[in-house]
Order: sequence, then C-alpha cells, then structure tokens
Amino acid sequence: MGSMKRWLPVFGMVLVSRALLSQDAGSAPAGDEQTATISVQSSLVWVPALVKTKAGALVYTLKADDFKLTDNGVDQKLRLEEDTGGEPLALVILVETGSDGAAKLDLYSQLGPMLDAVVGAVPHKVAVVSFDSAPAVEVPFTTKMDLVNQTLGGLQAGDRKDAIFDGITFAVDMLRKQPVVYRRAILMFSETIDHGSHVKLVDALRAIGDTNTTIYSVAFSSSRAELGHEASKISSNEPGPQHGCFSRDKNADPNTTPSRASQDYDCAAQLLPPLILAKMAAAVVINSFKRNAPETVSRLTGGEYFHFKNEKTLEGDLLTISNHLPNRYVLSFHPQSPVAGFHSIQLSLPEHIDLKVEARNGYWVEDGEAPVVSAGH
Repeated sequence: MGSMKRWLPVFGMVLVSRALLSQDAGSAPAGDEQTATISVQSSLVWVPALVKTKAGALVYTLKADDFKLTDNGVDQKLRLEEDTGGEPLALVILVETGSDGAAKLDLYSQLGPMLDAVVGAVPHKVAVVSFDSAPAVEVPFTTKMDLVNQTLGGLQAGDRKDAIFDGITFAVDMLRKQPVVYRRAILMFSETIDHGSHVKLVDALRAIGDTNTTIYSVAFSSSRAELGHEASKISSNEPGPQHGCFSRDKNADPNTTPSRASQDYDCAAQLLPPLILAKMAAAVVINSFKRNAPETVSRLTGGEYFHFKNEKTLEGDLLTISNHLPNRYVLSFHPQSPVAGFHSIQLSLPEHIDLKVEARNGYWVEDGEAPVVSAGH
C-alpha cells in the first residue's frame, strides 16, 4: 500500500463518508487514475494554511511545532504534510451574471492567461457555472482551457437576482462527484450580498463545511441600497463596548463590513467557553453570511477573499491566487472529540507574532457519521 498522503485531497478538510467514497470511485471518468480505497475508522481533518510576513512575503520554513490549533477550544496535535502542490485539480469557476454582476461580465473576457496561471501545470478539469436567480452549467468539466476562456467571454446578463448560496451549493455538489484524487476548489466572481437564494443559510453552512472544497472569492461591492437593506436584518450589528473585542466604528463605510464580519467570528472564538463555542461560532458564521457572503465562505474553507474595483485589480488578485494556491502549508489532525455539528478551528503561531497565518476557521461533521479517510494502494 502506498502512502496515504498521495491519495488525499489537500484543499480544505477531508470529511469523506463511505457513500461519498463510493460515489467518487464510481464517477471517475475514463482516463482518470483509479484507486482502491479503504475506510479508516478515525477522523482526519486537513487544514491548509498560508503564512506571510507583515510585508506580505510568503514564509516556507515553519515546522508543525510552530503551529497551534484548537478545535472547539481544545488543543490538537498537528502533522505537517510535505509536497502537496502537485495533485490534480478540479475547479469550478462560478460567475454571477445576475443583478450587479451583469455590469462586470466584460471584465472576464480577457482573463485567459491569469486563469491558466491559477490552474497551473498540474492535471486539471475546469467547469464554468453562472448564476442569477438560479445556477446553470455553462461548461461541464473539461481540460480545454480555451473553451473555458471563450465561454467566460460570451456570458450573457441574467435577471435581477444573485443567488450566491444556491450557486455555491450547486458547485460544491458538482465537485463532490469528482474522484477523490482531485483537489477541489471554487473560484467565484460575485458581489458581496446574496439576494434570492432558496437554500437556507444553515444548510449552506453544512454544505460548505462538510466538503473538502476550498473557495477563492473575488468580489465587488453590492450597491449601497442593497447593503443598507440587508444590514437592517442583522440584529448583532451594534457598535459594541468601546475598545472591546466587538467594538465598531459607527461612522465606518458600509464597504468595511467584511472585516467586521471576520471580527465577530474571531472574537467569539477567543472569548466563548468551549462548551458553547461551536454553537455560537456557527451562529456568527451564518450572521456573517448576510454581511459578506464571499468573504465568509472563503474564510470558512481556508481560501482567500479579494475585493476588486476594475480590470487591473482583478488581474492582480488572480495572479496572487496563482502564487498562493500551490504554496500553502497543509496541516492535519485527528480530532479528540469529533462530535456532530459545526466545529470552530483556530490556527495560530504563538512563537511568531510577527507573522500572519490564514487558514480555514471551521468544519462540519454530520450527525451519526464519523469522518473517515481513504488510502490508496
């Protein structure tokens, strides 16, 4: 039997059920590498992490002992995997064509070279999905990047909705059906506020949190009218005690809401007792969905969030993703208490306070289903 690491995806976490393993094995298209799998009755959670200096330079020299990770407030023993950047990649490019996204479609027609760089030189398959009030497959999974780029250049404006969570759950379901030898990722172009999704937010959290898919979001601001409308629905948008962890600036621009959503999550993880941390963290994530959907799902899955204004900043964001995507640390751990429901993850570098670490901040375990991992022969 070969090493386990060779066959496990490294984007996000592996929370693979027996049914999913069977589904993946059966859905592998002709020509894809076939693997025999076994089920191991222990959980294994994967946490990709990006480490940077204050100046933004990537750091490659850390060891497993440099990191500290808590799962629902409980310290975990970490393992650092090696050489994880060359596995095959299954990528869904998810594009908002409805609402304010219709005005951005021309920007995506010249992204071919940048998208080629994001995919890299590894074996790959890429699909294009558009969404307005509903998602639609524009290109099923293909290895032909010319077709992908041509399709992006020909997308048509949709209706006045932007059902972001419907689009994400649709794309996640497509990726679930890909062979387990593939890393799975979504590259999403959208505005910040969901308008028109039918999926419930708790179901979106479950769908996003229980799969090994990493989401990279490149977003533009929703209109101020829409921001104000959605903000009025959020009960926890109070300024908070002055100078406290939850404190906010009442006069802040509405476009600063992404960092405020992140602040809520981080504060909850720091201050809440472990017994109620998971439930409260899930509530904070769902609340953050309403403020900035792309940023929240990116943080939840260990991806990255970028805010773009024009073609130049968009190209720069994609080049950054192409550099960061293969250069992440990949940490793994066996949870000490893999209870069902949402789990809050906190990853830090206690002895390197001058460095910044970015990693996923949560995952989901289904009730009555212990996570299992697969190993190839």
